Amino acid sequence: MTNDNIFITSIKDFFSLKMMKFSIAPFFIALILVYTIVFYFAHLTIKDLRHASLHVHQSQTTIVDGLETIDTTGIDFQSSSILSFLMSHALTSWIVTFLVYTMGSMLALILTIFISLIAITFLTPFILKNIHQKHYSDIEMKGYDNFFWSIIKIFRWFVIMLTMFLLFIPFYFVPILNVIMFNLPMYYFFHKILTYDVASNISTKNEYKKIMFFAGTEIRIKTFLLYLVSLIPFAVLFTGVYYIIFMGHTYFRETRELREGNNYSL
Repeated sequence: MTNDNIFITSIKDFFSLKMMKFSIAPFFIALILVYTIVFYFAHLTIKDLRHASLHVHQSQTTIVDGLETIDTTGIDFQSSSILSFLMSHALTSWIVTFLVYTMGSMLALILTIFISLIAITFLTPFILKNIHQKHYSDIEMKGYDNFFWSIIKIFRWFVIMLTMFLLFIPFYFVPILNVIMFNLPMYYFFHKILTYDVASNISTKNEYKKIMFFAGTEIRIKTFLLYLVSLIPFAVLFTGVYYIIFMGHTYFRETRELREGNNYSL
């Protein structure tokens, strides 16, 4: 099966009634959770800003008739005054705007991709079994790892992603480069979750390693293209199931070729 056939077949499978039902679940789960989290933190932020204050002390020393007098004055900036103060200066205004948009975008993207992938993970076995029955009944779905090891690996990849985010902070202030460095950690997590989720239901652990050794570049290109699609706002909410279908066809094909000895030096 060629890559073009995989693409076309995946689209046909995705628009089947059963797969469309699977697509609805992660959409509503991610939608509800994202909106709940965003509105909750927005409420806290607004509440803190309303009660926030900044007290600035200013001292002035004067000498009158040989006597030294120190006059101290203070200015209280309320939340609106603080924002006005920061936004009235070019440098602080740029920093505040940059941080707000960067952190907001980061939060929205991470939450959307992360929650959708986790939600779809629970549907992956059912999606792959459906594909298996329709197209690959000749291939035994062996799989590897259990739920415990899956959680351990996902947590490890999540920690690595966060570490990468922290290490790349200096690059976030460099135009163009900041876009690349910001997306690298998320692509890493996206690729790991997607390939592991599919492969662990189809191949053995040894087969997975061989597939990644011989066809790793092709698979990374595919996951990278899928990741680019996921960057479209909320696209992953609708296309997450398609990712599983598409990569499912890929791993079924690679597993078949591996077991038949085609294109692999065993």
